[in-house]
Amino acid sequence: MLSPSRPFLASFPALIVIAASYPAAAASWSKLSPSAFPDARSYLSMAYDPVSQKIVLFGGYNGTHLNDTWTFDGTTWTKVSTQSAPPSRAAAGFAYDRVLHKLVLFGGYTGNNYLNDTWLWDGATSSWTQAHPRHSPTAVTEPAVFTDPKNGHVDVYGGYDGHFYQLTTWQFIAGDWKQFNTQTSPLARSAAIVGTNPATKSTVLYGGLGDIRTDNTWTFDGSDWTQQTLTSQPPNRYGAGAAYDPALKSVIAFGGAAGGAGMNDSWAWTGGNQWKGMNPSNKPPGREGFGMTYDQALGHIVIFGGESSGNLRGDTWELIP
Repeated sequence: MLSPSRPFLASFPALIVIAASYPAAAASWSKLSPSAFPDARSYLSMAYDPVSQKIVLFGGYNGTHLNDTWTFDGTTWTKVSTQSAPPSRAAAGFAYDRVLHKLVLFGGYTGNNYLNDTWLWDGATSSWTQAHPRHSPTAVTEPAVFTDPKNGHVDVYGGYDGHFYQLTTWQFIAGDWKQFNTQTSPLARSAAIVGTNPATKSTVLYGGLGDIRTDNTWTFDGSDWTQQTLTSQPPNRYGAGAAYDPALKSVIAFGGAAGGAGMNDSWAWTGGNQWKGMNPSNKPPGREGFGMTYDQALGHIVIFGGESSGNLRGDTWELIP
């Protein structure tokens, strides 16, 4: 039976542990002490909004599925009252569309149903609006949702629909979802590490849950996927977070789980043929299903929430390069 807090947990491939050190990893995690913050939760949706210059957090799971909205200004969390909001859910994808200047929320799980509705967050008015596209990806939980490295729109890859893992890639453009006709695709999966490097105009995807092995790394250039041949990579995992840090010139991945307690290791993807293991000081406790994004106003990567062995977390951390 699927766990309500991890609704997509169906199977996990064998692990391969290969490590490489990251010589330029003079970074440190620092715990923040905001005066207000959201309730502890896991599998929330979180992304940075350049319009309001705040992090936006939506929903998640804390014993019930949530639909509250919070913003973080680098100092404190503020609960936002809105006239409308997406229905309660966990494990939805959330990313910024540089063309629309809005955040796009897609998919998730209500405890009973898998979702494929699309909602837009407008940071200028602090409001949610439901989009009504003619076409949509399959209703899924924990899809990879990311900013397209080529044109800045929002893309969706994969996810779990309650029966099958998905492997199609879609883009939200002109108010509709359009499926890519890629020549190649990562093997079907959900809950993967995903992050876009705007400097190299490339998105990296690694790990996750699937019926076939997911311990492989793929990159997307806005047109097609390419599997990378690596000399090193992290141990496989699901429910990890990732974000691009311009100071480290890398997509940084943190945490996740592999069927046990949450991990708290950090990895850097700069391209090339390896993930580089980092050894930052003062590491956050291990966790899965947390929010992780780069806060442009603060200049640091921020994480919030998650869970480990069923214990929910409500702490906020930043990574100082």
